[in-house]
Amino acid sequence: MAMELTVVTVPDCPNAPILGERLARVLTELDANERVSITRHTVTDARQAARWRMRGSPTLLVDWIDPFADDTLPIGLACRMYRDEHGRLEGAPSVTELRRVLGQVLADGGPARGGPTPVWADALGRAGAGRVAPVEGGLRAVHQQVLRGFAETGAARQPGELERVAALYGVSAEQVLAELHAADFLRLDDAGQISAAYPFSAAPTAHRVRIADGPEVFAMCAIDALGMAAMLCRDVRISSVDPVRGQVVTVEVAAAGQAAWAPGTSVVFAGQQAACEPCASGVVAAAQACCGHVNFFTAPATAQAWAETHPQVHGRLLNQHTALELGVAIFGPLLAASPGPTP
Repeated sequence: MAMELTVVTVPDCPNAPILGERLARVLTELDANERVSITRHTVTDARQAARWRMRGSPTLLVDWIDPFADDTLPIGLACRMYRDEHGRLEGAPSVTELRRVLGQVLADGGPARGGPTPVWADALGRAGAGRVAPVEGGLRAVHQQVLRGFAETGAARQPGELERVAALYGVSAEQVLAELHAADFLRLDDAGQISAAYPFSAAPTAHRVRIADGPEVFAMCAIDALGMAAMLCRDVRISSVDPVRGQVVTVEVAAAGQAAWAPGTSVVFAGQQAACEPCASGVVAAAQACCGHVNFFTAPATAQAWAETHPQVHGRLLNQHTALELGVAIFGPLLAASPGPTP
């Protein structure tokens, strides 16, 4: 599978050509031009910047992850500065830094930031592989149609409704859905019907999400719910229940990235069950491993109390900022990424 590079800029960004020249040089040095696809997106407002998690222009995403991310930088339309290997500020990543990051990803296929994926994020983000389905074989096009169906109607598409999109790639919807299920982009029940397409659940869950000017939907877990606003570029209102106290937690997430939590002490516990069998692709299905263990809590002490009574679940307490960032990083690109041919 090709590594996907996405360059996100504001209009007429003066440093975009510099980044482009450096990318071309590094990819040639690494003999990687045929193993990499590059797309470019121009953003013009705060909502688009939030969807791409653009911390200034230009931003480079490597397999949908920002390897140079600095969480102290605000998301927005400003110019972005990078420190090179000597600590100097530049308007684009240096050739040396690009070579280091891209070389590592090409060599081992690991997460663009390097290092192992934390256990609590393994299943959520498909072991660092992300939830943006490959273009090949119509996987991304069909996947995006499924996601849009949930966002428009609150329900899963029927396989027959996806045949027209799948046919553009010379395959059947049944075949594509089976491949998406095997790689854990979505889940099928025993009858071949869509039971989940992360972040959406076809069945009721503890996490209700009201989409602005749209339906109420159910999220598979707390992180999935937090990623919906960025994915859809629409405001959402999340309503969930603390599993210990039974108290309602609400989060108003704006498409532009701001979030208001109530109670203000609320947190997320992101857990994964220790023993789970992988899918046919070798990826552990999030629905099996962690979706039931990624929840909102009214306070850190409550989340910690829950974790202590569930020793079979390994995980981590996430503050509001980290939980939102994780949700957006996983789900923000799903509908922004180009699907290839269109119907």
